[in-house]
Amino acid sequence: MTALAQVLALEQRMSRSIIGQERVVRSILLCLLCDSNLLLEGMPGLAKTRAIRSLANNLDASFRRIQFTPDLLPADITGSEIYVPDAASLEAAFQFRQGPVFGNLVLVDEINRAPAKVQSALLEAMEERQITVSGKTYRLPRLFMALATQNPVEQEGTYNLPEAQLDRFLMKIQVDYPSADSEKGILDLVRGEQQRSYAEAESASDEVTASEAPERLSVEVVYQAWRAVAEIHVSEPIKDYIVGIVQASRYPGQHDEELAQWLSIGGSPRATLGLERAARAHAWLAGRDYVDDGDVRAVAHDVLRHRLVLSFQAAASGVTVEQAIDRILSLVIAG
Repeated sequence: MTALAQVLALEQRMSRSIIGQERVVRSILLCLLCDSNLLLEGMPGLAKTRAIRSLANNLDASFRRIQFTPDLLPADITGSEIYVPDAASLEAAFQFRQGPVFGNLVLVDEINRAPAKVQSALLEAMEERQITVSGKTYRLPRLFMALATQNPVEQEGTYNLPEAQLDRFLMKIQVDYPSADSEKGILDLVRGEQQRSYAEAESASDEVTASEAPERLSVEVVYQAWRAVAEIHVSEPIKDYIVGIVQASRYPGQHDEELAQWLSIGGSPRATLGLERAARAHAWLAGRDYVDDGDVRAVAHDVLRHRLVLSFQAAASGVTVEQAIDRILSLVIAG
């Protein structure tokens, strides 16, 4: 089975455990294929954490969860040096103990509940795939993804992420309420899971037979997918289209006066790189070896929504960042 077929099968397995959130599942896989970080935002109870756990359950990789709270310390994330009294020498007496960031998939739950000092402990890990403690640098695993969640409505005891850290997430996914039919399916799904867990508890057996073991995607297949995505062709007109979208977010007055009143800060070069990379992954999942303008438009909202800063006038008028991105896509035409 090819890497593409295995990744699509993974998508199907995840969608069966997260009913009504197919778009979220696809976006998570796009970030996995892009070797990048992901931010999920939505109201409480919309399966943000469940979606990330579903990926972890179907991927043969280590999973770590960090619950962000106001009293968390940076060392609780990165790890720290501990004193070993019976060490052979003074130098060996202090040994580094890895923190939960040393995993393949790292769930950062409610990332905006910890202050900036703690949030900044993730910056080096998210960008350079390494952490530095006491002047020593430690490499993270080759496959590393920071998957963060946050709720948009809670203000008490929360700390907004700075733009510099938001920019390190390839995508910000907006998780919406499921449809009525999907929510009915969720009832049956959760009830079935409860029945199976109670049956396993009564059997007093923690052993999982080979037939019951979940099918997991190997890390080697992920590496193959990375290489395949890197080979996807991006033509010069598509590159111009991507650059034009980001340039329009920076200099909106060159395209539309109303858009210029909406935006105060546009996308950084990371936005350009993110659009190109995510479009390549989208094309690969579609079975094509080239990127078209539809791939770029398909990922534009997720890549740009956390990188554009609206003006006070836009906020006062009720203009959303989604509307601003729609306006940019309507103004910039692919060549």
